Amino acid sequence: MKRMFDLLKKIARSKRKKKQCRDGETSQRLELLLKKLKYRFENPALLIQALKHRSYLSISNEPRIFSNERLELLGDAVLGLIVTNYLYRKFPKKEEGELTTMKSIIVSRETLAQTAADFSLGHFIFLNDAEKRAGGKARTSILADALEAVIGAIYIDGGIEEAEKVVNRLILKNLTRIINEEKNRNYKSLLLEYSQSKGLGLPVYHVMNEEGPDHDKLFTIEARIQGQILGHGKGTSKKIAEQRAAQNALKKLLII
Repeated sequence: MKRMFDLLKKIARSKRKKKQCRDGETSQRLELLLKKLKYRFENPALLIQALKHRSYLSISNEPRIFSNERLELLGDAVLGLIVTNYLYRKFPKKEEGELTTMKSIIVSRETLAQTAADFSLGHFIFLNDAEKRAGGKARTSILADALEAVIGAIYIDGGIEEAEKVVNRLILKNLTRIINEEKNRNYKSLLLEYSQSKGLGLPVYHVMNEEGPDHDKLFTIEARIQGQILGHGKGTSKKIAEQRAAQNALKKLLII
């Protein structure tokens, strides 16, 4: 009986040491992220939740409410307000349509995911092993959602002014680059201009294939002009796949 008791104590000590080690590693990782964000949380638990993808709940044994999805919802609204306010004040002569277009570019998943990748946010997101193996740390949707969740967490922790400072540092300081890159990436507009200039009508985009579960779709799309297939593209959204199909078509037409 004593030997059994000693064995149980050893197992318990081993588990405690492993937990302390994991906690220490987590603290070091979060400290590095705080330096990148240039923000210090009064309640660090908010940051941890902001980084907790729903897949990780199978490891932490927590209900879904403890994932970053609620903070993502809040962060999306906070980001929208901050960006709209910034554009409204910076461009007093631009009309509503122009401001809306600029805002949609800035808060798009692609822009947010690129911003998150720029400071290696994916390295800090909590995922289960299956999601890690599937490339979750670099997935556009996961990166964008986590960044919105972090913004939501900062808003709760420090208020709108602190959230605004972080958004300015991470996103809005790069406004010109973001807008220009989006214009350069807008291959659909270039293909439309080409098609209309040749009197060929409008390009048409057809979904040829959909793969994967609803939360992680991969679309294959064809770009056609007057029924002729000119390009193919794949992407995690129809928008991305259409852009890539248009880009492929422009390359075949020797336009880019």
